[in-house]
Amino acid sequence: MTTVGKRPALTPRHLTRASDRMSFVYLERCTIHRDANAITAEDADGTTHIPSATIGTLLLGPGTRITHQAMSVLGETGAAVAWVGEQGVRYYAAGRALTRSSALAEAQAGQWVNVRSRLAVARNMYRLRFPDEDPAGCSRHELLGLEGRRVKDCYRAQAARTGIPWRGRKYIPGDFASGDPVNQAVTAAAQCMYGIAHAVVASLGCSPALGFIHSGHELSFVLDIADLYKTEIGIPLAFDVAAQGDEDVGSRTRRALRDRINELSLLDRCVADIQSLLKPRPDEVSSMSDVVTLQSNGGHAVPSGRNYDEEPVSW
Repeated sequence: MTTVGKRPALTPRHLTRASDRMSFVYLERCTIHRDANAITAEDADGTTHIPSATIGTLLLGPGTRITHQAMSVLGETGAAVAWVGEQGVRYYAAGRALTRSSALAEAQAGQWVNVRSRLAVARNMYRLRFPDEDPAGCSRHELLGLEGRRVKDCYRAQAARTGIPWRGRKYIPGDFASGDPVNQAVTAAAQCMYGIAHAVVASLGCSPALGFIHSGHELSFVLDIADLYKTEIGIPLAFDVAAQGDEDVGSRTRRALRDRINELSLLDRCVADIQSLLKPRPDEVSSMSDVVTLQSNGGHAVPSGRNYDEEPVSW
């Protein structure tokens, strides 16, 4: 095992793109440590090595212990980490961005700060979810009404398809077991999607808090992105799992969702959707180098690492 002092700092060129990673890895009842740039999971059956740069989100289940060095390499490689348990899935930590560029964060802030562009992004999010319906001209309240109707229709359609009685969406925060099996499955699928969306948002360097539909929460943008795939992936899969039986609904939902996400290459799609919604300059998105500039007059950027005291600048 290499020592901390001998490990070089990782740069964007060393990191696997978010779209090329595994959606998430779930571990339980083991000790997670670091070996070079991999994490190791040790249990009674032996030790498994997992390349940390290939992980989107690491889900730590009951009975897991993780070392400081394992968390360090996960942070360096941009992997997100979530602690999960029998009472539902909760998201507690995020890695650093895979790019050192602030292009997407600045584009997000620019779209968010203007009321009109913020509404335009919200409408585009609705179009991504429901391409058969054009929300042009809809107010924010009308968008909320349209979205609510479509989600209710989705629940009813999936109940009819699977033959599961549906009595409405019921979830009590902190009391996962209080819901019926299908509600437990919907909750587990939704929380996993939040973790995956957070992993992609963090890896791209976006702000999780600057939402275009959700607002007032540190994960507003994460909730926006996760909801893009709710009626297409999360809800149908939850009903499928619940239709197979009432036992271990949460864990079966997580495994089924992991497989479904990999089949659909959802991480690749999620990255493309975020870039399309925020619309940064293409040259900024593709930049993989560590570039730091200083802001000057007229929106121009000048190289950092220089002293500009009384230095004339010509454009």
